[in-house]
Amino acid sequence: MHSLDQQVIEQALNWLQRGKTVWLCTVLHSWGSAPRAPGAMLVADGEGNWQGSLSGGCIEEDFLMRLRQGAWQRCSERVRYGGDGLTSPVQLPCGGVLDVLVERFTAQPDALALFGAMQSALQGGPLLARYVSPGISHEWQHVPALPVLRYDDDSVVVPVGAVHTVIIAGYSSVAADSIRFALMLGFNVVVCEHREAEFAQLCRSVTASDNLLCVQLHPARYLAQHGASAATAILCLTHDPRVDDLTLMEAVHTEAFYIGAMGSVKNSQRRLQRLAAIEELSAQDLARIHAPVGLPIGSKTPAEIALATLADIVRVKNGVAQMQEDRHHA
Repeated sequence: MHSLDQQVIEQALNWLQRGKTVWLCTVLHSWGSAPRAPGAMLVADGEGNWQGSLSGGCIEEDFLMRLRQGAWQRCSERVRYGGDGLTSPVQLPCGGVLDVLVERFTAQPDALALFGAMQSALQGGPLLARYVSPGISHEWQHVPALPVLRYDDDSVVVPVGAVHTVIIAGYSSVAADSIRFALMLGFNVVVCEHREAEFAQLCRSVTASDNLLCVQLHPARYLAQHGASAATAILCLTHDPRVDDLTLMEAVHTEAFYIGAMGSVKNSQRRLQRLAAIEELSAQDLARIHAPVGLPIGSKTPAEIALATLADIVRVKNGVAQMQEDRHHA
């Protein structure tokens, strides 16, 4: 399962290794109804082959046309699509505006090192930050935490790290809605379900997606085999201690940025007591578990619980502090 960003960088690395020159485009900012978020990437070679996306097609078409005509020969430059003061006359049909960083790389050792490091970061390896002075230079370094993508007239800072993943431990009605919300939000999703009947229902219920992987394996065993990076959220949504408790025992030993378990306040307290007694988890380990899971919006239905859960994951991912109030949802 590879994200679109991973596919872009892998293709760029492949072309560089074959001696080709490549152009990497990165969305820096969007206004209005621009279709792609900041950080979205596209790579192209000199023959007009490309991988990735910047828009619904209008920008890609203009970019490739200009590339074939010999444009974009600087090492890097910032261009704007849509709005006033255009570098390009293309107007996005949705009325949005995009600022895009366009970079040109030749098959040199420094470019191969950069794209190799980007590939590793997107696969869950060391995070990195790229520092670009348009038309002048670019540098990069590994960082302990990703900076915010930002830019001005003289410089651009681009973070590169793994696409966030949601691992769902066991299939349920809440899991079904959580899968849909997570995919809509751009997460990769892994669903682990070892129970025959539930796995069959899972296979019937989900729609095929490049960002969805369904594994017929107990989620605790999956975590023991594969672990979870710091870009991963782990959700236990079955109400079955044989699934949820065992998964949580493994989850707290991973680097996951979010661990959540569904249940009422009383059931969650009993679960944490069991984990402390059976697994001898420390108070620090138990504090990593969001139980009850999700934001306290009074959610009752599966869709509401899924909404509250994914909203809380996004909150933590974006570094927003929890409001100081009790949780009162299922």
